[in-house]
Amino acid sequence: LSLFCGQQPPPSLSPLCFAGFQKAEAPRPPGAKDLHEYPWDRSSLKSMPVDLEQFKKLDAYALKVNVKNSVEELVKALLKQARTDLEKVRAIWMWICHHIEYDVVGYHNKSQLSSKPRDVLQMGKSICEGYAELFEHMCSLAGIQCKKLSGHAKGYGYKTGQTFTGDSDHAWNAVYLEGRWHLLDSTWGSGSVDDSFTKFTYRYNEFYFLTHPALFINNHFPDNSNWQLLKPTLTLKEFENNILHNSNFYMLGLLAAHPETPIIQTVNGKASVSVDCRAGTLFMFKLNGTDKHGLMTLKKHGMNLDIYPQKTGRHKLEIFAKPSKAEAPDDVYKCVLEYVVECESVDKAMRFPRELHQPVGPSWFSERQGFLRPSQSQPVLHTNDGRCCLTFTLSKDISVLTSLHTDGSSLAEDMGRRHVLQTHRGNQIELKVHLPHAGNFVLKIYSKKKTDTGNYDFIFNYLIRCLNTEVKWPAFPQSYSKWLQDYEILEPLSGLLPANRNVQFKLKMHGVAKVLVQAENLNPLTLNKGCWEGTCNTSGCRKVFVMVHENANHSFYSQVLKYEVETQ
Repeated sequence: LSLFCGQQPPPSLSPLCFAGFQKAEAPRPPGAKDLHEYPWDRSSLKSMPVDLEQFKKLDAYALKVNVKNSVEELVKALLKQARTDLEKVRAIWMWICHHIEYDVVGYHNKSQLSSKPRDVLQMGKSICEGYAELFEHMCSLAGIQCKKLSGHAKGYGYKTGQTFTGDSDHAWNAVYLEGRWHLLDSTWGSGSVDDSFTKFTYRYNEFYFLTHPALFINNHFPDNSNWQLLKPTLTLKEFENNILHNSNFYMLGLLAAHPETPIIQTVNGKASVSVDCRAGTLFMFKLNGTDKHGLMTLKKHGMNLDIYPQKTGRHKLEIFAKPSKAEAPDDVYKCVLEYVVECESVDKAMRFPRELHQPVGPSWFSERQGFLRPSQSQPVLHTNDGRCCLTFTLSKDISVLTSLHTDGSSLAEDMGRRHVLQTHRGNQIELKVHLPHAGNFVLKIYSKKKTDTGNYDFIFNYLIRCLNTEVKWPAFPQSYSKWLQDYEILEPLSGLLPANRNVQFKLKMHGVAKVLVQAENLNPLTLNKGCWEGTCNTSGCRKVFVMVHENANHSFYSQVLKYEVETQ
């Protein structure tokens, strides 16, 4: 959470006395050359080119400066390593962000609080007013034009879609560098407070240093609109109506979100959100704290989310993101957007099975795990006859595990696996799915390296929908370990054979000497153009096994498939 500072202190605390110090010339008001285009052109997060690598040495020096006896001595010490105006501002910024903590106690008792720079330095804590005044005073001593700005902010306590009335509630600064004004907020650069507003945590935030004005306006609205540094400027109404993108949104390389307003009305029970970003970002969402009642799909440059609330009324929707290649230990999912979804009617048909995992459908993530060229690129598969077929090209040497799930007790875990049939042809994999009944099902796909002995990793899933209540497919036959992944069942596909019938068998298998079908009698199959073929009669038996003789010199057979026979 970012920080609010509450109402401005009484005027008696505001004027600063610069007696005896040479201060910078009076700040000039912003003019045409200070203005940036709105909306953001997606170019840079900063309002001027900044090379953070080149600041490393200066930053480290500024953090170590330990002068508390006077502001003048502190500025003198900081400027020892700073040559340009930009370096001077950077040293002052880094020192304040790492040495002044937010005064959560003072925030609740502002009448006792002084925002005078010397008092802020002595105490080592303040609210935003004190941060901004200390920053302005230190810049002035360093000969840099700086102005304290006040206005409304979407910080601590902000409620999605709220309006702003009354006095301003936050303070920040503008600094004049290289012929232009730039914006920064050292309060928000220093850290954050907890939900109960009782504890401050130092957590440096680079985003609020020389932030691009078209991004700064997202959560800072100055009393004087000239200090937006934008053309065109925004009205307070536009500021209120714009969705809040917090610093995580931009620091993670996200570019835009749709809709751009914080309150979304459902249409026929559905609300949709999309995010544009630079490549390779993972997303998750929470609707009232859970990831149910939604369908999220990853795109190469963002994500799409359809929400189907199952109750009318207002719902809190949070969107989280993280980089796909976690480089730092703190690369966890961070909240980047918050919406309020207002639902007038519920679409009961869009109740999803509990087992559905987000995101749904294939994506760049499943590609990265080795599943290329999916025949079904959509997250939801609709089938009228209860059957569907998917193919992928596998780019890696992986074993694949699949299972089918639905709510209720109609599909036990072992049976869930047997309603999906895998067939491998070279680097192609085909998945045939036969649904046991109508309803909503989840097809889960897992994989692991063939060389790995450990567990399979979940990769992605599809939602399969069938409305035809006549559908009732039996499971595929049960396969055993000797059934190799590139063997293929041509017939019979059903794991449940009719009683008292002659059944035709046709199986593609290589590297075996003999194949037998064991019913009441043993029935040998004959090899014909790469397929083992023959018939067997199901009279007088409950189970039928397919067995192979791997070596003509061996006398024992291995079971590879098991079929059930219908009871009469």
